[in-house]
Amino acid sequence: MTAQEIRKLSNEEILEKIKSSKSELLDLRMQNARGALEKPVKINTLKKDIARMMTILKERENESLVGGNK
Repeated sequence: MTAQEIRKLSNEEILEKIKSSKSELLDLRMQNARGALEKPVKINTLKKDIARMMTILKERENESLVGGNK
């Protein structure tokens, strides 16, 4: 998921995607531990997507704080 796609979503939608992505990440880690994971690179991709979503949420939070102080 690209940053542009994430920016189009509302905060609630992003939070839901983070929650589902973390659940999926846990499943992938379990599969990896059992040796049943077909694409190990998917773990890194998912971690980066989660970090990207959290960064955009933090940016929005900071913008609202700065915008509210003016």
